[in-house]
Amino acid sequence: MTVLVLVVDDEPDMEVLFRQQFRRDLRAQRFTMDFAGSAAEALTRIADTGGQTLILILSDINMPGMSGLEMLPEVRARRPDVPVIMITAYGDAETRKTALDRGAERLLTKPIDFGQLRQEIEARLEQAA
Repeated sequence: MTVLVLVVDDEPDMEVLFRQQFRRDLRAQRFTMDFAGSAAEALTRIADTGGQTLILILSDINMPGMSGLEMLPEVRARRPDVPVIMITAYGDAETRKTALDRGAERLLTKPIDFGQLRQEIEARLEQAA
């Protein structure tokens, strides 16, 4: 079984950063990581995971077009089985409340604590096993 983590962010350098942080896991094929540059692309991607088991979605909040907060209810309606962690540079109380009210499991602030994120992914891997 191939497990998938989907990262949704409009900044191309985020893909490089995530691939660097998780390069050992990706090389060892513990999981795969896919990237969507927009909310619309993410919604298409979650509809067809190509036989992979989607275990986690990590999404930026501020993106052009549909924001991560606008995308969140759509994701929850289409894939209620997949937890979503929102990522933002602005971790104010109102943003946190909105994200959680719309179905996010957690809200992480930038700069991302990759140690904390690794623990989240490990927990999902254990659940998927």
